[in-house]
Amino acid sequence: MRTALVTGVSRVEGIGFAVARRLLADGHRVFAQSWSPYDATEPWGADPRGIDGVVAELGGGDALGHLEADFADPGAPERVVRAAVARFGELDTLIVNHARSSAHDLAASTAEELDLTWAVNVRATLLLVRAFAERYRAHGSAHGGRVVLFTSGQHRAPMASEIPYAATKGALHQLTLTLSDALVADGIRVNCVNPGPTDTGWATDELTRAVASQLPSGGWNTPADAASVVALLLSEDAATIVGNVVDAEAGFRRWQL
Repeated sequence: MRTALVTGVSRVEGIGFAVARRLLADGHRVFAQSWSPYDATEPWGADPRGIDGVVAELGGGDALGHLEADFADPGAPERVVRAAVARFGELDTLIVNHARSSAHDLAASTAEELDLTWAVNVRATLLLVRAFAERYRAHGSAHGGRVVLFTSGQHRAPMASEIPYAATKGALHQLTLTLSDALVADGIRVNCVNPGPTDTGWATDELTRAVASQLPSGGWNTPADAASVVALLLSEDAATIVGNVVDAEAGFRRWQL
């Protein structure tokens, strides 16, 4: 049984929710972080159930903990890790799924937007990994430590309408091998997932149809698909996968769009 902190668990349609649900179903303990006020500012909106309703949908009972925290605050990552340890007494897995989307082209990419997106997507990730590693070194785990980051498709095609997002997701992609090298001697294996086009309720009907036409399955990946990749990386079958970015794009032919 693993004890995992999963960030970005604020919408039932989201990848974070699917990851948390999969880990709970697999018999693990999960501490979920959310920040639903951010979703309320975006086109997809906050989950209509409210965050209490989202957590209730997970079930989990004693195997589930939760905290709302804004990762724009530099103190939030440490607080979240501390809360997870206080809830369960240990922590051996970190799934960094949260992200600020930031659909801004170059002309709209102000210093303020660049700084905020960097703070949430990259600074918070590094501070989470640092806080997690400090506690793991102090207590260890018979299961070994695991960190799973999330990137996007910016390394496979341009994302000119999402400059701050692409820049920060690219940073996480490039940091994967470096963080892996920094932590592998401590027994922590770091990997990263690019989940490909995933239907979390954000895309327009036009984009949904266009992308689906270039996926061999005829439909977008689901959040459960991404959760399955995470589950694989946490398993003993993946014990030798270290420092990799896994492109789980289901054969997406983006060049034909």
